[in-house]
Formats: sequence, C-alpha cells, structure tokens
Amino acid sequence: MDKKLRVGILGATGMVGQRFISLLENHPWFEVVTVAASPRSAGKTYEEAVGGRWKMDTPMPEGVKNLIVKNVNEVEEVASTVDFVFSAVDMTKDEIRAIEEEYAKTETPVVSNNSAHRWTKDVPMVVPEINAAHFDLIKTQKERLGTTRGFIAVKPNCSIQSYTPALAAWKEFGPKEVVVTTYQAISGAGKTFKDWPEMIENIIPYIGGEEEKSEKEPLRLWGKVEDGKIVPATDTVITCQCVRVPVLDGHTAAVFVNFEKKPTKEQIIEKWRSFRGEPQELDLPSAPKQFIQYLEEDDRPQVQLDVNYENGMGVSLGRLREDSVFDYKFIGLSHNTLRGAAGGAVLIAELLKAKGYITSKQ
Repeated sequence: MDKKLRVGILGATGMVGQRFISLLENHPWFEVVTVAASPRSAGKTYEEAVGGRWKMDTPMPEGVKNLIVKNVNEVEEVASTVDFVFSAVDMTKDEIRAIEEEYAKTETPVVSNNSAHRWTKDVPMVVPEINAAHFDLIKTQKERLGTTRGFIAVKPNCSIQSYTPALAAWKEFGPKEVVVTTYQAISGAGKTFKDWPEMIENIIPYIGGEEEKSEKEPLRLWGKVEDGKIVPATDTVITCQCVRVPVLDGHTAAVFVNFEKKPTKEQIIEKWRSFRGEPQELDLPSAPKQFIQYLEEDDRPQVQLDVNYENGMGVSLGRLREDSVFDYKFIGLSHNTLRGAAGGAVLIAELLKAKGYITSKQ
C-alpha cells in the first residue's frame, strides 16, 4: 500500500484513546493525523492536554505530541482532515449515538469502541474471527443514513472475549447452557491503581451493566443477518456474574457448559487450536497468528504469564475438564484493552479496509 489512510481518534485523551494512539504508532496501513477530545482540551497540544494522565506502559509517540487537539463536537472540521475515525468518546449513550451518526453522515466511517450502537439494528457488532459476515449490514445502514461511504461499526464488550471465541469454536456441538463468572481488570473502567487505590486488595462484586452485556452480546455475534438487521441466536442461554478484581489488565472467565452433542475433550481442544477466521486468512497486521491457545498446565492461563499472548490479541484457555453438574468447565483469559477494546477495533478497521469498506477520501 502506497499511502497510509488518515485516522482521527475521537476521545483521544482518555485511556482507550491513548491505547489507540499507542497501537497505531508505526502501523503499516493507518496514520493518526487528528486527535479530538472535549472542548476543555481543544486548542492545546496533545501532550499538554493529556498532561500527567498518560497511562500506557510505552512513552507517548513523538508523532502525536504536538498535534493540536480539536473539539470533538466540531464534526465537519474534524471529519474534513481524515479518511475514518476511531471513537472512544466519554459521553452519555444518547450523545454517543448522535455524534457517531453525525460523523458517519460526513461520509467518514466510524469504528467505535463504545457500547452505544451495539444494539442499533443495522450497525454491525463484530469480532472479526467470528462474524465478519455481519458487515453486510453496512449497505442497509448507509441507505438509512443517506451516505455512500459513511457508516458505523462497533466492537462488543471486553468481558465476552474471554469465553465467546471458545464457544464459537464449538458451534457444531451445540453449546446450549453456559454459566460464566468474569474476573475483570480495573483498566476496563479506564483506571489504574494510582487512580483507584480502593481496589488494592479488594474485590467488588458488581460492574454496572456488565452482566446483561455478557449474557446478550454473544447471542448477537452468533445471529444471522435477515431483512437488514441481526436476529440473535436463540439456541444458547448464558448466565453471568461480573466481578471487579485487583488486576490492571486482563479479564479472566470461569465457564461451565452443557452441549446438545457432548464432544470429547480431544475434540474440544482440536477445535480451539484450529479455529481461524478472515483476519488469519488475510494475514491482517494486527491479527494473531494463533487466535486461541490451549495451555495444558494446571495453573494456566495466568494474567502475569499469558495476558500479552499474541501481543494481547489472542485468547488463552486452560483447565478444561469434565464437570459433575455440567458437561465441561474451563478458564479463559483475554487482554481487555487490546483484544477487548482498542486492539479489537483496529482489527475491525483492518478487515474493513481489506474488504473495501474503508478507503481514502483523497
């Protein structure tokens, strides 16, 4: 590819915005040319606007430090400088829905990390390895918005990445009842231990809205496109509890499953290890080579050892065994701000570009 696509980050000063900026440094296809945030940050350099709130392990990329932050509400102004945007804005759901549609109507594709549009009927919510076929909704969405190239695509909640790929690999065996408990890192709330000292040596047995997302969103991913909308799958029932734990990065899930057709343990592991999708077939820049790894050791996956598997874009599974109440149980782990947030959105954008949905405006 001769020329990189010009990218804008909406909500660039927050934790997910920072993660987008870190991930896109030296990206082979995309270049961050515009950063936008709230009016209070507008007019400052990006370095000034973030100040002492840079939360990434790696230093702030030199290329963005002196970008002047634009006001995210000045949609035409921001959109005129970019080919597409990543959205990580911090607003109410209604405000997010409205502003993302405004951007799309300027003929600027929006790849969103936010939950606001996950249940908009013609907006694809995608894990690229699982349901890239849902991009077919974009045609219907463009007709509704009155656009030729502008649209919105979203990624699902971070919590479901630790078990939904594992279940997707088993579809032929018919997972019918699933019980999940997630143990979720504090970066999922946009926090570090410095910001949230109350989480040190603490567990909070509630994360607002998370349980409903964790139960319902996988069913949408497995749904079918019919008459310009997604009809969610109905053959699996998921119940979930979500717990905040004192871990910085990495969501762990303890999962119990009953099947229509109970497979052998060997069949399950083979399905996991061979599970591939379009990102792997197309060798996309951010795609993990091996999406799911199965670890044989009794004490894996562990956050310290496994959260960065495949640069945080793979899923680590372990402790698969038969259960006395359910057919099987296992443990899953994924990186909540890489695969689960900004990294997952970058992978969506790469697939959209590879499929011709995102192109240069110039």
